[in-house]
Amino acid sequence: MNRIDRISAILIQLQSRRIVKACDIADRFSISLRTVYRDVKTLEEAGIPIIGEAGVGYSIMDGYRLPPIMFTREEAIAFLTAEKFMEKMTDESTTAQHKSAMYKIRAILKTAEKDMLENMDSSIEVLKSRAQHRVNNNDHIQTILNAIAHKKVLYMDYKAGYTQEQTKRHVEPVGIFYLDSYWHLIAYCRMRSDYRDFRCDRMVSLTETDQTFSGKHPTLKAYIAQTAEEKKLETIVIKVETSMARYINEQKYYHGFVSERELKDNTEMTFLTMYVEGFARWFMMFGDRAEIINPQHLKDKVGELADRIAQRNLAI
Repeated sequence: MNRIDRISAILIQLQSRRIVKACDIADRFSISLRTVYRDVKTLEEAGIPIIGEAGVGYSIMDGYRLPPIMFTREEAIAFLTAEKFMEKMTDESTTAQHKSAMYKIRAILKTAEKDMLENMDSSIEVLKSRAQHRVNNNDHIQTILNAIAHKKVLYMDYKAGYTQEQTKRHVEPVGIFYLDSYWHLIAYCRMRSDYRDFRCDRMVSLTETDQTFSGKHPTLKAYIAQTAEEKKLETIVIKVETSMARYINEQKYYHGFVSERELKDNTEMTFLTMYVEGFARWFMMFGDRAEIINPQHLKDKVGELADRIAQRNLAI
């Protein structure tokens, strides 16, 4: 990226948030802090009213507005692709909000870009695999997001998965995330006096109350990281013959699949799991064409299971 494009992008970044730290700008563009200071000074000399406070960051003076931003073709296609995901992965209200935003984006595009998006619309599609479930999120996502933004307490009628017990409770929402076909809400449950994971498809009803909460909760990212540490997730690395790897593609996601890399004749896969014995039993389904790299106790568990199978079924 040349310097003119970078300075323009920095200006857009400054408009996107109330305060932007110099280190965030440096990280985004892989430049030094000294270069950041020089680029910001260039913007100031061009008449942009930037307020800088040591140790805090940069902000643009209230009331200053730039003309509408023009999107590149690549950015417009990225928005169109995101729209396809929204249609399949969220609920009706969220999809409707995104479509409304897309109309506004299309409105400021040049005629050539508008025509390009019309042509591209039929060339992008998001399909759900057989491993994904058809889930009804009960149109709750926008209610949850609004409650998070305004620190509003939510009142829900929730049906637990295992016990099928239905309870009514007040919760303080922290954040939502998507995992394995389901949207989850992490919230502080006042009934349990602890944080809980609620699946949107199990919410029989959900309403935003007039109550606000002032307590400080951990960020969603911090909560997930802490939960993973508390559950003591085990890192597992295996090597599978490439010809075999494609047959376990759907199953691997149910066993904590994280990443993979292609080797010469094998595919190395990394997993995070809290149930090593369950993973060992799954591994034995294709273990004659795979190898455990680590941990050692997984190898021991597979060996133990193999011995027990042999003793039970091969005894003379």
